Amino acid sequence: MSQAVATAVDAEPEQGPEPARPTSRTSAGSEFAPLLRQVKEQGLLERRAGWYARSIGVNLIALGGIVLGLVLLGSSWWTLLLAPPFAVITARMAFIGHDAGHAQITADRARGRLVQLVHANLLLGMSQEWWNDKHNKHHANPNHVDKDPDVAPDVIVFSQDHAANRTGFDGWLTRHQAWLFFPLTMLEGIALKVHGFRAVFSHQGDRIARRDRIREGTLLLVHVALYVSLLITTLSLPQALVFLLIHQMLLGLHLGMSFAPNHKGMQMPEPDVYETLGHLRKQVLTSRNVRGGALTDWFLGGLNYQIEHHLFPSMPRPHLRLAQPLVRAHCKELGIPYTETGLLQSYRQTLGHLHEVGEPLRSDA
Repeated sequence: MSQAVATAVDAEPEQGPEPARPTSRTSAGSEFAPLLRQVKEQGLLERRAGWYARSIGVNLIALGGIVLGLVLLGSSWWTLLLAPPFAVITARMAFIGHDAGHAQITADRARGRLVQLVHANLLLGMSQEWWNDKHNKHHANPNHVDKDPDVAPDVIVFSQDHAANRTGFDGWLTRHQAWLFFPLTMLEGIALKVHGFRAVFSHQGDRIARRDRIREGTLLLVHVALYVSLLITTLSLPQALVFLLIHQMLLGLHLGMSFAPNHKGMQMPEPDVYETLGHLRKQVLTSRNVRGGALTDWFLGGLNYQIEHHLFPSMPRPHLRLAQPLVRAHCKELGIPYTETGLLQSYRQTLGHLHEVGEPLRSDA
């Protein structure tokens, strides 16, 4: 075991003390109201349509360049070099779809829906309706063990209560999940597609309006047709399969590296305590920001300002950095911990938490 990895898995999770509740002098609602007023006064909730138009344009040009590269290089193993930039650009599409789902791009619901449909369903192959339902539940109750689908027990578990009864192969996964976390994220790109198709084309689709299901299903099928056609018409079958594998695995890893630092290893208050928290404390105590400059902002799609994003989901991405000093100062005034760390340290804390969750199973093995 290398020293770096050993340090990562042995790190203590950043749980911190039990969340402090508002005093009688400061209600949960009034804690957030002054901050919201400041943000509105500075115009930070106003949309940035021009900024997003430029970003979308650059992404589409880059996507077109990669497609052209595939066509020009043709059936050559050198073409596989285009798979990593293809994964990066596909992640850009996911970030735009995420922002559109939060109404960050436009206040016009129909236009925002169209932008998200194009980026999520057509370009990424992920169901808009499935993602919005899941993601909105997460935003409403981040790190709530019973209400946040992002910490629900699955291949990875995030609380010792969920880990307690896992046996067999599931137990083995939990014991070693700190080591397996990033390799497993390589499957995230494929998992997003599988969940989306299942939501639209299985009995789960009954919860989606028929008109929306037809529209989503059509775009998902078009995505698959275009993607497969591009690969099999430009590459040999073995090359196409390897290209697909590299593209999807790197896409999953990229998205996993963007999502992992945000909440994993942060406070997971007991449900009775959680219900007493107002919007400000609920979002700040369970979220972690990642320090960095323009490159970090770009690589993580603005999700490195997770605290600001959770407090103001409709705030345009370029305004999150501007809102950060206001939020930090407000939290300091109220004595609310504001967690911000470097990117590598955030992964260290995430892996440390996963390692501790699996500790009881390793002790019993």
